[in-house]
Amino acid sequence: MTSPKRALFVVDVQNEYVTGNLRIAHPPVEQSLPLIARAMDTAAAEGIPIIVVQHTAPAGAPIFDRGTDGWDLHPIVAQRHHDHAVEKTVPSVFAENDLETWLRERDIDTVTVVGYMTHHCNNALITHAHHAGFATEHLIDATGTIALANAAGQATAEETHRVINVVMHSQFAAVTTTEEWIENVAAGQPTQIGNLYDSYNAALV
Repeated sequence: MTSPKRALFVVDVQNEYVTGNLRIAHPPVEQSLPLIARAMDTAAAEGIPIIVVQHTAPAGAPIFDRGTDGWDLHPIVAQRHHDHAVEKTVPSVFAENDLETWLRERDIDTVTVVGYMTHHCNNALITHAHHAGFATEHLIDATGTIALANAAGQATAEETHRVINVVMHSQFAAVTTTEEWIENVAAGQPTQIGNLYDSYNAALV
């Protein structure tokens, strides 16, 4: 079994999600932020490249307005080592830059994702990376999301986080905990992913 060559993506861990106008509800940030820090520290110690991603909205927007406190990276990320920083204005971090080239030049074959939000930028990143041929990992307790309600219906933050992770694990990303990921990193082994057919059959039981 070939040892994965990972990169850790720290997605949009900005004050907006903690003290601003778009506060993460599940899992609580009091739980996810220390685990994001643990993943970053592990990556730094193991020589895994860390990519910090920061979202920017148009000037005057109620969220992620550049230069506001909400736009700033949360201190738990800002004070830690990273190897590369990327700013984006759309959900997928791959959409506006040459990040894929940056990864391939370093022989990265596995993308690990922590940060926010599960259903939005994390999901877009993972889908894009999956289609580009990267293995992907999503740390379920070092990520999080919000409740939603619109013309299509409504969902709690817990429902959204849980369902998106189930969908991811059926094909797009190996979903695991931070502790399990750290164990896999130490062992030099990939995180096991499910598949669509087995996920379907398991739901019939």
